[in-house]
Amino acid sequence: MHPFRFAVRSTGGSADSWVRRARRAEELGYSALLMPDHLISGLSPVPAITAAATATTTLRVGVHVFDNDFRNPVLFAREMATIDLLSRGRLELGLGAGWMRSDYTQLGMPYDAPKVRVDRLVEAIAIIERLFAGERVDFTGQHYRIRGARLQPLPLQQPHPPLVIGGGGPRMMRIAARVADIVSFIPRMSPQGRPTIREATTAATAKKVARLRRAAGPRFDQLELSAWVAHVNVADGRGPLGAVAAGVEGVVTRLVGTPYVLAGSRREIREELLRYRDALGLTYWTIPAGSMEPFAPIVEALAGR
Repeated sequence: MHPFRFAVRSTGGSADSWVRRARRAEELGYSALLMPDHLISGLSPVPAITAAATATTTLRVGVHVFDNDFRNPVLFAREMATIDLLSRGRLELGLGAGWMRSDYTQLGMPYDAPKVRVDRLVEAIAIIERLFAGERVDFTGQHYRIRGARLQPLPLQQPHPPLVIGGGGPRMMRIAARVADIVSFIPRMSPQGRPTIREATTAATAKKVARLRRAAGPRFDQLELSAWVAHVNVADGRGPLGAVAAGVEGVVTRLVGTPYVLAGSRREIREELLRYRDALGLTYWTIPAGSMEPFAPIVEALAGR
């Protein structure tokens, strides 16, 4: 079983506030600072995580997760190797097939069917892995045609920075079983960005973990399992449902009692995380930046255990 780790998820802010947040996350014992890869708002992720790494000494940095469709895999591998080198080996490389339709609309890109987007992701991962291994890459696939590509310098972490695959569909679980180091479970999202409630329950997550275990075989024990937490409400002295109802309404309230909403007293949340570790193997938790401070005592209690 992997020890507990916690990450802060943020879209950024001003230059000063971004650096302060990175340093404060490190000071509070968070393992990583992660960003989304959407065009809605926030800083551009590549320069932002580079700045965060430069401002800290132990904090890991990454994007949860890069949309593969937005970047050429050779150029992407070069950028990621550079960040890993400049951060002295603190990059976590998150990669996904993309899902938010509005991003594609803003970029003037076709929003292909899920199968096409996942096919493209599989090809990109194969190219990136070979480049990280120092190979001269010739590749002819349905989506990419690469000739004589090489990567120099290579990433500091070898054989490559930890690869994070985010998702929850059956095919993404099979892909993660083969290639991921970290598997991040998120509720399946609609193209409009709304979680699918029936696939966000604890029972549904348990089925995804079981599917991953079957696909990974002996490799399963090497995988670090992560949960993307949509909402946190630490409220000592009040029950979980009341804590959420006081903070937000609607779909988040319906996710109470799942790994994607953590609400209640510090003791209640701590015990809940221990239960999720025992039942599902979840040990790496991504927390919204707005909850970084109130959640910190839970990090202090559990990180590294």
